[in-house]
Amino acid sequence: MVKVMREIPVWGTIVFIECEGPDKGALEAGIDKCAQYFRQVDEVFSTYKDESEVSKLRRGEIKISDCSKDLQEVWDLCLRAKDLTDGSFDPWCVEGGFDPSGYVKGWASDKAIAILRDHGATFIQVNGAGDLSLFGGPHKIGIRSPEDSKVILKVFELNGGAIATSGTYERGAHIRDPHTGMIAIGARSATVIGPDGGLADALATALVVSGRDGAVWFSKGELAEYSAWVIDRHDDVAWSVGFGYG
Repeated sequence: MVKVMREIPVWGTIVFIECEGPDKGALEAGIDKCAQYFRQVDEVFSTYKDESEVSKLRRGEIKISDCSKDLQEVWDLCLRAKDLTDGSFDPWCVEGGFDPSGYVKGWASDKAIAILRDHGATFIQVNGAGDLSLFGGPHKIGIRSPEDSKVILKVFELNGGAIATSGTYERGAHIRDPHTGMIAIGARSATVIGPDGGLADALATALVVSGRDGAVWFSKGELAEYSAWVIDRHDDVAWSVGFGYG
């Protein structure tokens, strides 16, 4: 087995890919295809590019029915995430209109897993600014303290799936509560583990908004395979919900 690693600058961040497989050339080709795919995703979903589909949609120049299948898919998935979180994840409730950034990064990283598997990878990490889509294993993933990036508060060992963390890290208090329009104060940090990277990312964002009130979401059948580990906003107490992770 050989290992290939690469950093891909895209989406205003760095996506780090690490994969292993029997054929280095095939892995390199798979990563090349992932990089190309990520750039295509940016052309569709970027809120910073005037000619992206999302920007045109936000300006009212096109309707969702006019958009690509990928954008329509993410639109529908965001609607589902909004419903599952009782509105605490709401990409429509932002300045300028629909912004799927809190979902599409994990969604696209999951697509990259499929690309790399098609190129023979047997172990994969796709890390988009700390939110990871995984295949094979085991993967040991450390969760940093929101107060001190050098301190690891929790380590999860996973065999595939996705893990996403939201909170007051590099970007500070940037998440807004869709219910009030104010800065979210539900939790300081929220980590969600589950099979789908996009939904894990959306749930982590929503938990920063709702805090302990969001624990009830995980009793829904649609979230039976998801779990969360959360640091409260005010007293630094950590709590968890979901089976298999304490």
